[in-house]
Amino acid sequence: MNILAFSTGSAGPAFFSLGLRDTLVILLGVDIVACAIPAFLFVIAYTSSAITPHSISLFVAPYSARSWALGGWCKLASLGGMILTADIHSPTETENILNVFSMQGFLILDCIIGDQALASVSNHLDDTTGIVIIALVSLILTLFGYKFVHWFEVIAWVPNVIAFVVMLGVGGKHLKLSDYPTYPPASVKAITSYITFVAASVVSWCTMAPDYGVYHDAEASSLKIFLYTYAGFLTSNVAAQAIGAAFTAMAPAVPSWNEGFDKGNNLGGLISAILAPVGGFGKFLVALVALSIPSACAPTMYTFGEDWHNFSP
Repeated sequence: MNILAFSTGSAGPAFFSLGLRDTLVILLGVDIVACAIPAFLFVIAYTSSAITPHSISLFVAPYSARSWALGGWCKLASLGGMILTADIHSPTETENILNVFSMQGFLILDCIIGDQALASVSNHLDDTTGIVIIALVSLILTLFGYKFVHWFEVIAWVPNVIAFVVMLGVGGKHLKLSDYPTYPPASVKAITSYITFVAASVVSWCTMAPDYGVYHDAEASSLKIFLYTYAGFLTSNVAAQAIGAAFTAMAPAVPSWNEGFDKGNNLGGLISAILAPVGGFGKFLVALVALSIPSACAPTMYTFGEDWHNFSP
């Protein structure tokens, strides 16, 4: 859970001119369906990568994960827990290159959102310094290795949850259905475009999520793995997206929020404006939220490296 999902919910009212009800219905419907796709591919890649009853090879897991997720195949022949043959057909170079571009696109967006959040709490940061900070923190995380990335992912959601709870506590008094501004009737174009937008934000995990399942017991139930993964995607996405939609839809009716949001151009400014009533603690939370964005950037960088390795000489 982070402000990246918050931004997906914010896009409904801000860029697609959808009211709160339409936005929430689309978010819930799309997430229920779309979250099953990366969860399903996670199970396939995870089970195809199982080498021993206790672990999954760090090399084979990402390799076969991407093979399944991008259309390749992996075949392992084993006897008595020891591999006799391993015939792995990797994705084509074209598929890997496309995934590299996709990962870098999301990485750029993540860094920009983090920059906005950092800049909203300090007048000493310009439009590029925050991007550099987020990118460097993410790179440093990946240099510490695979296990450290896992550890960081375990704790990175905590400051976001605290920030969202405080935001609801401070700004919740404005979130009355009767006070929401009126939005124009939703057009078919806006609905379909937003459905595609939300689905893409979830499905983009398909080629990356399987890379990080190497610590599961190879004999664990595939159904449990699917349900746990699906529940993780669904609960984190729906909660953060709904909060983002609720605050963004109300922003035009609250002058300080509207000024901070800058006509939809500054998500960090919106969050900072919502938390402004708690003073320095609010700025501290915004900074923590911004510095938790590497939880999405670091795995993206790691997967970028794996893809680059797969098609480079």
